[in-house]
Amino acid sequence: MPTRMIITMFVVLSPLTAYAQETAWKRYIDAGQKATWQDRDEAEKPLLRALKEAENFGEQDPRLAKSLQALATLYRLEDKHQEAVLLLQRAVAITEKGLGPEHHTLAAYLNDLAFTNTHQDKYAEAEPLYLRALTIWEKAGRPEEDIHLAISLHNYAVLLQKMDRNAEAEKLEERSKAIWDNQQWGRTTARSLSC
Repeated sequence: MPTRMIITMFVVLSPLTAYAQETAWKRYIDAGQKATWQDRDEAEKPLLRALKEAENFGEQDPRLAKSLQALATLYRLEDKHQEAVLLLQRAVAITEKGLGPEHHTLAAYLNDLAFTNTHQDKYAEAEPLYLRALTIWEKAGRPEEDIHLAISLHNYAVLLQKMDRNAEAEKLEERSKAIWDNQQWGRTTARSLSC
């Protein structure tokens, strides 16, 4: 086969292969996330497939971090906290390197990692993660991220309560509530998204 034809085939087929990988990853991640909340027994297999697909996108690709975070969520819900922590630590590292130290996605993963540490009674590890996530949300200053700020404030308040720092926790809860009261979703959604 002439070299020119091989090069032409590569140029034509490469985008199709990338599209097929993206489509497969999207299908797996969507199925796994849906199953995480509806049929947990069916969630791990598509999430592991999504992770395998995402590893082909490169070590700094946000889809890899998203796959790790989604699998960590499942593991946390299954009380596999140590596995969840390891996955979230990797997601945080990938996101920070790929998207930067002040990206809102990083704040979300930091909150997830802090939340998981809180549920393992690793308060000293959780607190700086919450503080860092809150700093990122505060700097973002975008209204659509107020919900995330409210969730992080609430989760941090729960941590502070567990550490018998009730006065600090109460102030954070008040601030979280004020944000939720300004949103259309209401407090019911806030409680379903946090502890």
